[in-house]
Amino acid sequence: MNSVWRIALYIRLSRDDGNDESMSISNQRKILMEYVGQFFKEDGKLIDVYADDGQTGTDFERPEFQRMLRDIEAGKVNCIICKNLSRAFRNYSDQGYFLEKIFPKFHIRFITLGNP
Repeated sequence: MNSVWRIALYIRLSRDDGNDESMSISNQRKILMEYVGQFFKEDGKLIDVYADDGQTGTDFERPEFQRMLRDIEAGKVNCIICKNLSRAFRNYSDQGYFLEKIFPKFHIRFITLGNP
């Protein structure tokens, strides 16, 4: 097991989410930061927050998602936390590709906090 989790927080807000405050960038960040503070006191280090504002989740060509992938490939990140699965992936095929192929290849721990 890793001695320290190098954590990436991934946040995404789509234009389709409208003005729903529960989905807002600031609310997602707050929820994720609280989670890290509660569950990663000694064994976690926040590397960065990757926030795609106004981006669709139907593909993975989002600027911040791509930046996070580069940091994963560079070994900077080994744990990703997001509010729910739909914030990271909207397409089942993308979800399977990353959860079954890419993240295991780089030994990434992927955590979602719950339902939409």
